[in-house]
Amino acid sequence: MRKNVPVSKIMTTDLVTLTINDNLTTAEKYFKKYDIRHIPIVSGNTILGMLSLTDLLRISFADAVDETEESVDTMVYNMFTISQVMARDVVSVSPQTTIKEVAQFLAQKEFHALPVVEDGKLEGIVTTTDLINYLLEQY
Repeated sequence: MRKNVPVSKIMTTDLVTLTINDNLTTAEKYFKKYDIRHIPIVSGNTILGMLSLTDLLRISFADAVDETEESVDTMVYNMFTISQVMARDVVSVSPQTTIKEVAQFLAQKEFHALPVVEDGKLEGIVTTTDLINYLLEQY
């Protein structure tokens, strides 16, 4: 296995993002449509927070909704804003951070995605799934 491989080699760069002006109904639709579990919340290219599918599940019964169903019950979502639900204290890494460093960090924390930021600009996102896929490619 190669050492010192930068996270930029495995990060997702084709990002689905939301702003704090979007709503949680849109967020759930994006989670389902793109089959993702984390969405960066941005203002332009600057990351403000991260919203995870788990964040939505904490405030709703979204897991009881059929994943193929496109309509969602928005009653609970209308009670909250993205800004209220998203994680604000987002830890980020640079594109040059090694895959090993990212893996060590995620193994110690309770979250499963890190934004990749350079010069204050969101460049990508790396998730535990990206790490697992990278390891599988090594075998």
